[in-house]
Amino acid sequence: MRFEEYHPSEIPAKPGVYMFRDRFGKVIYVGKARDLRRRLGNYFQPSRRRTGDAKLRSLINSIWEWSYQVVKSEDEALILESSLIKTYAPHYNILMRDDKRYLLLKVDESEKFPTLTAVRLRKPDNARYFGPFPHGTALHMTRDFLLAHFGLRGCKSSEPDEETRKHCLKRLVKDCCAPCTGQVSVEEYREKLNNALAVLEGDIAPVREAVKAQMLAAAAGQKFEKAAKLRDVYDNIAAVFGRKNRTFENPVLPDQRLNSGIAAINSIARHLGLSAPPETVICFDISNILGTLAVASMVTFTNGKPDRQAYRRFRIKTVMQSDDFAMMNEAITRHFSRLLAEKRPLPGLLVVDGGKGQLSSAIEALIAINCPPLPVIGLAKRNEEIFVPGRSEPVILDRHDAALKMIQALRDEAHRFAITYHRSLREKRINSSLLDEIPGVGEVRKRQLLKAFGAVKTLAKADAGTICVRVPGIGKETARKIVETLSRAKS
Repeated sequence: MRFEEYHPSEIPAKPGVYMFRDRFGKVIYVGKARDLRRRLGNYFQPSRRRTGDAKLRSLINSIWEWSYQVVKSEDEALILESSLIKTYAPHYNILMRDDKRYLLLKVDESEKFPTLTAVRLRKPDNARYFGPFPHGTALHMTRDFLLAHFGLRGCKSSEPDEETRKHCLKRLVKDCCAPCTGQVSVEEYREKLNNALAVLEGDIAPVREAVKAQMLAAAAGQKFEKAAKLRDVYDNIAAVFGRKNRTFENPVLPDQRLNSGIAAINSIARHLGLSAPPETVICFDISNILGTLAVASMVTFTNGKPDRQAYRRFRIKTVMQSDDFAMMNEAITRHFSRLLAEKRPLPGLLVVDGGKGQLSSAIEALIAINCPPLPVIGLAKRNEEIFVPGRSEPVILDRHDAALKMIQALRDEAHRFAITYHRSLREKRINSSLLDEIPGVGEVRKRQLLKAFGAVKTLAKADAGTICVRVPGIGKETARKIVETLSRAKS
């Protein structure tokens, strides 16, 4: 669902897990809740954007879409949350990113005398796994009880023998049916194992009755410590293996964005009257300051999602004055000329950031290079109006429409990409101009310094001796002047 489509009455007041995604579909946060309605309500309160701490405000402002999954219990929510965090490594989750995993119980029935083994990893080894179980202490206590109660082996050897028995403590307390001595047949042992497996599968009533009888007997004999331990086992069996808590497969959190990219391009085709949904959509944007360091960016969305390998950036070469229309014309001419020369496929839709002027510049560029016809639109930021060739009035889409959301995301990404490139060029020019101020440092020396240190920022941290060593030919006096000039610039 979209961020603005939050309706409290539609969210169940039940335990579950929720997932937030950014405008590119990337999972940025996974959380769990005892009450989904209340927890999600905390995020969607308008005041949270103003009064929350910096991390919370940043998270809320990054949420584009969200989804949730109802589960049976808090324990299941905890397990599912942990699994999803390990799968997606969301940016805003700082907990449970380590390799800790909840315990499972493994039963390898290919062994001669299988037993219950606590493990953390589920392997493709054809063994049976139960869990995961979030309460490790309770699981260990309950497992030990079941091994003793049903007489299953607790040793590591899958085929114990007399040598194994010499090092076994269970022979002293007689908690094991001792398959190592041949006192029990494989068939008899398997029957004991099946009784234990029935408990793991949720049939806990018989074993709890047995524990309860032992607990009452211990209390009657004033063996209160033993009775207390049995009471814990009695509770743990229900908590760990009860039918509502028994093993489950982690459900996949339903992506209520399901096919949102496809839905967006289908919506675009419908609103613009295109013959087919535009699988590939590209957007151009211009960035400059009064015509200086002018650049253009081009970003690509494939099936409604960013295709970063297809991003391109252009340094404007032929336009020297502040003329965004001419810059747009140059960028589109250069890109589409290359596509045509290399006989590469054209995009399904071209978007330019701007209104009628930018749109006209783009169309003129395409006509000048004899580009085959393709859909072109302009998106004016002021009122989010979509200008289409041949239509006098702009297309106005509902602000919740998937088509507008995708075009906005495309435009915003093109703007970000252009601004980032422009800033990097500006910083390089500023840093380069600092070196121009140093007596004795010409173009050759400047290139040597930047090659040796990579950037002026790194050079500014070096002392005169280091500069002399790393750049052959620079004397101590010149190195000293470099240090002094850059030090003044920092201050």
